[in-house]
Amino acid sequence: MKQQFLAMVRSPTGDRPLIAVILLLLGVFILALQDVTVKLIAPETSFWQFQTLRSVGNGLFLASLAWFSGGFGILAPKSWRPVYFRASMLTICMFCFFSGAPYLSVAQMTAGLYTYPLFVSLLAGPVLGEKVGPWRISAIVVGASGASLILDPFDASFSPVQILPIAAGFFYACNILILRHACRYESALSLVMAVAVLSIVSGLLGVGFLTLSPLTSYLTIQMPFVTVGWPELTMVVLGIAIFCSILNLTGNICLARAYQTADSSWLAPIDFAYLLFAAFWGRVIFGTWPTPKALLGMSLIAIAGIVIAWREQRRLSA
Repeated sequence: MKQQFLAMVRSPTGDRPLIAVILLLLGVFILALQDVTVKLIAPETSFWQFQTLRSVGNGLFLASLAWFSGGFGILAPKSWRPVYFRASMLTICMFCFFSGAPYLSVAQMTAGLYTYPLFVSLLAGPVLGEKVGPWRISAIVVGASGASLILDPFDASFSPVQILPIAAGFFYACNILILRHACRYESALSLVMAVAVLSIVSGLLGVGFLTLSPLTSYLTIQMPFVTVGWPELTMVVLGIAIFCSILNLTGNICLARAYQTADSSWLAPIDFAYLLFAAFWGRVIFGTWPTPKALLGMSLIAIAGIVIAWREQRRLSA
């Protein structure tokens, strides 16, 4: 068993598509549970408190895993610049995604995040020098239509907060591009440790700034999740933070290894299982399903992502 664990967390030696699919499905199932759980606990904590607690838990668990695997050297990246640049993208992604959690539905959160394949296609030209043809452009239009159905920007109840998950999708796309093209042969533990380190730093900075320079009472009443530094810590919050730390660590190790051991264009359609899993956990925890309009929007976003992945696979095999 120890040998299997070591093979999982150390640098990959080649592509293993079947294992990558299993890891991807497991990862998105676990992370969907984590994300819905954060929405559940948001009224009892703040983003900065929860970010710090969960990330400290991640760091401690990672140190334990490194010790079990034979040494702390596995936590050090081979090339720290791309690893920590990717970690910074994920840290910003998490802020954008979770900061809207108390105010948005599960469907709005998850569909916004999963616009990331559209951003991957948009960035493919300027970042990777790839040609964006009519298929990709059409997919971007379809995906944008799906996002607009969920956002419904012309509705009287529209709030700029609804844009936050889409911003998270942009930064998640940056993470995917960096992971596949610059971090492929890093160990899974070093990738997740970098995210834990930057998350701890950002959490503590947020707590320190908001404690030393409190914002106006209007803002703290309207958006307490992101404008309060360190509210009273309860055992419930601490327990759920530890639980989410385990989920976060497990899910991200699975995702990092999946995208390291198979082409991202091949895995991307399967990644959209997250939308189904998030809807499932939303039903289990909150007792709600997405509205018909939200389901249509989510379907359009998923179709657009699958088309983009299919064209990417065709391009690579040509």
